[in-house]
Amino acid sequence: MAVNREQVLRSAAALLTRQPTATMDEVAKAAGIGRATLHRHFAGREVLIEALEELGIQELEAALDGARLDEGAADEALRRLVELIEPAAGLIAFLVTENQLFEGDVHEGWARTDARFAALFRRGQEQGEFRIDLSPAWLTEALYGLIGAAAWSVQDGRVAAKDFSYMVVELLLGGARRSVRS
Repeated sequence: MAVNREQVLRSAAALLTRQPTATMDEVAKAAGIGRATLHRHFAGREVLIEALEELGIQELEAALDGARLDEGAADEALRRLVELIEPAAGLIAFLVTENQLFEGDVHEGWARTDARFAALFRRGQEQGEFRIDLSPAWLTEALYGLIGAAAWSVQDGRVAAKDFSYMVVELLLGGARRSVRS
């Protein structure tokens, strides 16, 4: 029986998002494969996490590409982006909080995606849509945090999945919009 690597990774991400300390045995069970099969594909937890990181970066880059970030108003580009990220939100939530990813060298994919998020926020600032007193780097981190919080809330059944994009974008923009003083 052929093992679908991406499905194994998605199963692992779903489990690890809920149970970050899950064992490789638990990951194998969640993926519907044996521990030996899991170890043939991923020699250990570190290798599995690195593969999850690669998948997460691919998902983020696909969302960034699909969102057409340079088209229209920055807030509308942000809405498109969050909608496209939603299917991978659990994986992104796990990766953003996985400490071992940030030991030593940071994967160049994070630098690429962070730069693209920051460019969107910078464009919104330059066009007068977003506050200028919050750095694009901070807005990027806040967006990651909101994506994770929304993913966990949906996963736990505390909020409706259909509200994911609305919750993330409205809370971020409510704090990021430039206020007009009279």
